[in-house]
Parts: sequence; C-alpha cells; structure tokens
Amino acid sequence: MARSPLTLAASVTSALPRVAVVGVGELTEGTAGRFDSAVADLDDGRRVVVRVANSPEAADELAAQVHVLRALSAGVRGVLPFRAPEVLGEAGLGSSRVVVSDLLPGYRVDAGHVPPGRGVATSLGAAIANVHALPVSVVRDAGLPSRTPAQVRDEAERLLDRAEATGLLPFSLLRRWSTALASEQLWRFEAAVTLGGVEPTAFLLEDVDDVPTVTGLLDWHGLSVGDPAADLRWLASAPTAAEAVYEGYLSTAHRAPDARLRDRARLYAELEFAKWLVHGHAAGTESVVADAVALLESLAEGVGETPLLSYDAVDVDDALARVGRMSDATGEIVDTSMQTDTYDPSMMSMFMQDTANDDADPAAEVTQPIELSLFSDDEAADAATDAASPARRTTPETAPADTTVPQDLRQASAADEQERDDAARNALRRWTTTD
Repeated sequence: MARSPLTLAASVTSALPRVAVVGVGELTEGTAGRFDSAVADLDDGRRVVVRVANSPEAADELAAQVHVLRALSAGVRGVLPFRAPEVLGEAGLGSSRVVVSDLLPGYRVDAGHVPPGRGVATSLGAAIANVHALPVSVVRDAGLPSRTPAQVRDEAERLLDRAEATGLLPFSLLRRWSTALASEQLWRFEAAVTLGGVEPTAFLLEDVDDVPTVTGLLDWHGLSVGDPAADLRWLASAPTAAEAVYEGYLSTAHRAPDARLRDRARLYAELEFAKWLVHGHAAGTESVVADAVALLESLAEGVGETPLLSYDAVDVDDALARVGRMSDATGEIVDTSMQTDTYDPSMMSMFMQDTANDDADPAAEVTQPIELSLFSDDEAADAATDAASPARRTTPETAPADTTVPQDLRQASAADEQERDDAARNALRRWTTTD
C-alpha cells in the first residue's frame, strides 16, 4: 500500500529533529510506483522532498543515490552549471528508510516530447557533456563502479548471450547486435564519468531569458566511469531532437567524442529490449516475457536485415575478429550487471513508435543502413551496393577513368580492392553461418 503524504511528512521530524512541518503535498515523479514521495514545507521556509522505496531494488537505488550525493563535494558541485540535490537527513519508517532532500525548482520533459532545435534539446546535450567532463577521481574516490571499454563490451556480450539462451530472440536481431559487438572500431572510446543511462526526465529545466535551460539534475544513483554513449541512448525515443542534442553535447564536450558514439547509443537503446526479455525470463514472469517478445519482434520488423553499423565501419580486420571471437566463445551463461529492474515500458513504446517513423522518414534515421551483401551470396546484391553506396561511388575504382592514370594501375587497384572485399565477405559468411 502506498504511504500517504501525511505519513511521509511525519517522518521528517525524525530525520530533521529541530524543524516543524507546516504543510505537505503530493509529489508525482513518474517512477512507476517504485517510490512513495511527498513535498513538505518546513517552519524555516524550506521545501523538502521526502522519499521512501517500495521494493528492495528501489531501496538499493535510493541508497546509491544518497551515497553519490554525499560524495559530491562543494568543489564538484561548484564546477557544474546546474544543481544537484542535497541530502538533509534520513530516518526509519518501519523496515524502510526515509530520505529527506531539498526540493529543486524546475520542470521536466519526457524523451518523446523534447522539441527539435535549440533550447531544451541543446541544453540537455550540454548538461550531459558537463557530467562527462567531471574528473574520474570523483567516481573512484567514492568507491563507485568503474569500467573500461573492454569491460563495457563484455557486459553487453553477456547480456546478448543470456537473451539468446532464452530461445526467444529473433535471429535478425542476434545477427545485427553480434555484428556490432564484434566490430573493433565501435569500442574504441575513452571511458568517462557517466550517469549510467540517464533519462531526460532526470533533468530540471527553467526558462532563463525565455530560453529553456537545465538548472538541476535529480538522478545520480548510476554515477560511474563507463561509456558516455549510455547517457545518450534515450535519443532513440526522440529522433527529431537528436541532432540538436548532439549539437549541444559536442559544443560543450571537453574531449573529442569518438566517431561511433551515436552507433553505440543506438545499440544500447535496442539492447533494452533484450534486457527486458532476460529480466522476465529470469523472474519467470510470463507477462513480461510476452511483452518483451512482442517488442523484439516489432523492433526486428522495423530494422529488417539492416546492420546497425554503416559499411565503412566493417573492414577485413573486423571480419577476422568476428571469426576469432565466435570460435573462442564458450557455452557458459554468466550473469551481467546490465540486467536491471529499471525498464520503463512507456519509454520503450515511444522508441517503437519512433522506429516506425524513422522508416517513413530517411532523414530521421539514427543509423545509416548498408546493403546485406556482406551477409549473402547473392552477387546481384553486391552490384546494388556498388550502385547505391555514396562511399562506393566516390572510390577510384568506380569514378570516371582518369586518363592520367595508366590503365594497368587502375586495374591492379580495382583487383586489390575486390580481393579485400571478397576476403571480408567470405569471413563474414563463415561467421554468420556458424551454428
């Protein structure tokens, strides 16, 4: 049973002994019932938030939030252009723990409602970049998780292994995600301080000179060192705003982002479906499994046989790496820290709707489709790829002949290129047909 605001307000005096509550109200946070929350007015003029978890998982999240907020020193808070909540006190409420923090002003915007252009989108991108610019010592000194690119990749692979083991994962998605996970280029990034997959509703905005500006960040429980792309995965649910968010992110970033940041963000968004399947299967909840299967099938239909990475991300080295990785794989199923209970069905439903919109509007595509000739023996598809791909049209082999270049050199160059293409294609065929 949900606790009433009056019950929560009564616990404030236990957490803050020398104050009195003079008013109380409801606080709706959109957390799917994982927390009971209320706003309390104190006799000293302050307004505070009272929060208590409704499940062991939510309790762990709340404890992590308190730990991180207490670890944010005045120096760290000072370099951020927005506020983080301050924990004012804690108290017991039966077997649960009540946390009291200050109330930050502002409004929030769901991913699906982030408008394109400058304003909300660019401010969100800039805010995320400011978090990513924090020194990693902030995380390590607090004893928070820290993962290297290799560890991030391994976690994603373990998640995919668990999803495949259910026997319910569409093969087209298995191939799409396996190809992305096997690409060496995709995982060449510099680890940074991240929020562990933040959503836009974690940010508070206010109008500053009539311009929406991020002035607060509520959710800090996932603070860690990892892949910056994880905090941008929500853009799969806001394709029309994606360009503006990346504009704000890049204009504020203190480091040059890797070329595959957006590809990994898209991959993480899609893997949320696999995460939901794994959760439902492990919990034995048939309704969750059925929901996850429906989402996966809809996603598979939406993306078709299109690989997640663009053509120029797949080279001979990647193809050979795939063969090596597949042959070294073990049949053991291991747990993954990416398996969580934080799935938001409304977030995923927006993602599915926008995936359909992407198919209708090529300009809104987050990833660039490539031909499936890499995965097929159909030589006609190879010809279609050569005709359609801008990258192929601009290569020396397909450009109009330059009379200043000897014919035999052009033929040798074309032969070398064809040999490299054939090597990559054959390696990929062997990989994709491996049982």
